[in-house]
Order: sequence, then C-alpha cells, then structure tokens
Amino acid sequence: MGADTPQCFQLDGAKTQGRKGLQRGHLAPLVLGTPPGWRSSLLARTRSWSGGDGFWQPAEALMESRWQYQFRVIMLGDSTVGKSSLLRRYTEGIFLDAVNQTVGVDFYVQFVELEPGLRVKLQFWDTAGQERFRSVTRSYYRNSAGGMLLFDLTNRASFESVRRWHQEVTDTIQPFRMVFLLVGHKSDLTGQRQVGQREAEKLAASLGVQYVETSAKDTSNVVQAFQMLTVAIYQALQTGRLVATEAWDGVKSSFPLPVLPKAQALEEKRKRCTC
Repeated sequence: MGADTPQCFQLDGAKTQGRKGLQRGHLAPLVLGTPPGWRSSLLARTRSWSGGDGFWQPAEALMESRWQYQFRVIMLGDSTVGKSSLLRRYTEGIFLDAVNQTVGVDFYVQFVELEPGLRVKLQFWDTAGQERFRSVTRSYYRNSAGGMLLFDLTNRASFESVRRWHQEVTDTIQPFRMVFLLVGHKSDLTGQRQVGQREAEKLAASLGVQYVETSAKDTSNVVQAFQMLTVAIYQALQTGRLVATEAWDGVKSSFPLPVLPKAQALEEKRKRCTC
C-alpha cells in the first residue's frame, strides 16, 4: 500500500465515562458496505506505511474542523429494546449479545457526509428506558433535534409504549419541534415477532414519522436508519420545520446562526429606549 493511498477511518462512539464526562474513542477501519453518498468516515492520508504497522496524521482534529452541521439525536424507548446495541453497531461496528442496561445517559459521536462537501457531526444521547431515570432523560429532550423511537418487534408492550414516549417528548419541548424516526428493532428474530410491519407503519403514519425495521445483530438497515433520520433533520432545517439558533444546542453550524426572535425583539426594544 503506497504512502499516499487514502485510508478510511471512523471515530468510534465516544462514550462518556464517570461524572466528569470524559470521552474515549479511537480510530477504527470503516465498515464496508456503506451506501454511496453516505460516508460515515473521514478520509485521512497515511504519512507512511510499513507492513501491518503504520501511522497517520491525527484525524480527530480534521473531523472537528470540517463539519458544517452538528445534530443532537436522542435514543428513546423502553428498557431492553436495543437502543445501545443499535448505537454500538452503528458507531463501533460491533454487536454484543449481552449489554448492560444504560444508567442515566450515555454519549456517542459519529461523523457522516450527507453529500459531497456536506459533513455532519452526530451526537447521540443514549437514554435509560427505566422509569426511575425518566427525570434525567427528560432534561435532554429540549436540546435534541432528532429522536429515534425504538420498540422491540418481539415485545408487544414496548410497541404500545411508543405513543407515550412520543407524547411525553412533544409535550416537554413545546412550542419547539423534534424530528422522529420510528424503529422496529430485532427484525432478525422473525419467529418471535409480536408486531406486524403494517401495524407499525400505521402507527408511524399516525405520528407523522417514517418507519424502518432494523437488526443490530445481522446489521439489517442499521446505517439506513441513521441515514433516514439525519436526512430528515437536514430537510426540516431547509424547509423551516426546524429553526436553528445560537441559543439551541439541538443543531449547531460552522457558520453563524440567527438569535432567537424573542432576543431580537428585546434587543430592538433596548435600542429604541436608548435613542
């Protein structure tokens, strides 16, 4: 492999550890099979390469400096529906049969390229589904641009909880909006399925959201699900359904964003009073 050969790397999910919120992450080879035009990676050139040992210019700084948008996405749904498994398959390319239940909120990061020259930094909040952590997870609703609503296709109760999750979020963030995606998870367990695709699609239509079925185990539609939500957030920004401002952390941009209309009004009033 030549010294100037481009190599694809992705930032593994940077997950907060401890109360100080320290992040850990490392560069790993990009998982093959990523659809064209959807690059969950950064092209980083190697400075030298020798057999299996090589070194490259640090890519974290390049990724941080090149994104045009930053979207915050919150993972929603009952406990054990597979939120953490889906995130780890997407951000780290791994699947674990046994995953410890999330306590509070975990944090992951991924970089994607929606189209040539349009790079997005995705920040994921992986929330605990247990009721005792609900007061913690509610505090993350308002500063999220997107919400991935998960239910377990083999667990009827988790499907019936979707409306409650959706209502709780929308009530909490009023008058603001969030872009949702409904995800039926664990599609590989076909023999244990308790929710039909048409029924799930009907629920999604009633909520005004898109629907997709995924499996962290066999990777089915994992990349596609996150692609659908990211594109939907971007389209909502373009059409005005979501309005990014400096005062809101749900969407950040590398170029200046407008201030809140209320703040603008206060500023105009202040100017008038000093004339």
